[in-house]
Amino acid sequence: MQYRNGQRLPLDGIAARLSVNPRARRLSIRIDARAGEAVLIAPSERRLADVVAFARTKASWMRERLAEQPHGTPLEPGAVIELFGQPTRLVATGGAGAARLTEDAGGPVIASGGEGEAYARRVENLFKRVARDTLQTRTDVHLRTLGQRPVKMSIADPKSRWGSCSPHNRSIRYSWRVVMAPPAVIDYLAAHEVAHLVHADHSPAYWSVVQRLVGDHRPFRKWLRDNGPALHAVGR
Repeated sequence: MQYRNGQRLPLDGIAARLSVNPRARRLSIRIDARAGEAVLIAPSERRLADVVAFARTKASWMRERLAEQPHGTPLEPGAVIELFGQPTRLVATGGAGAARLTEDAGGPVIASGGEGEAYARRVENLFKRVARDTLQTRTDVHLRTLGQRPVKMSIADPKSRWGSCSPHNRSIRYSWRVVMAPPAVIDYLAAHEVAHLVHADHSPAYWSVVQRLVGDHRPFRKWLRDNGPALHAVGR
């Protein structure tokens, strides 16, 4: 069978998507919690058949990981969402006012007007504003450390990635969801993307740049691996 990049197929009853990543050094499988599918990654299209065969040997593992994926936490009054790693309560104010971050005796609070989808949209917009301000600040710090010129930064909501960097047009894109993580993890993400302006790959030279910016990056990478699915499930 001829496979192609981006193709979706049932694999022993598991939803799977084929992905070609020229930077990949080996065949691998990633669980996309948001899409509810396994992503089979190969370094080239001619290796897609190999990664399909490899995935068949990991069918039980994929089923278990997909079954473990957290259910989404709705953005509604009464919910508790992390912001900078701190539990933050969502409350309704009535009316149609924009969401705002405040605090009471119980800790951080996001208060917003609106109902249903309008309420959720206001809360998400607040997270995006916080993400833009926070990530712009940390990006600028790391740019100065490396002697790099400013970049164009944008905030989005990709399915599973936390960020991406395009060195050729000097642009960096971040997921707003990372502001739910602790500050050190947010700073690591900014360093991770800025370092790609120096090295576009994930070579040892690249990781040495990241280490120069944030020290030992392994705990931050592990935190995102362990907690990322829950963050991507918020509001789903």
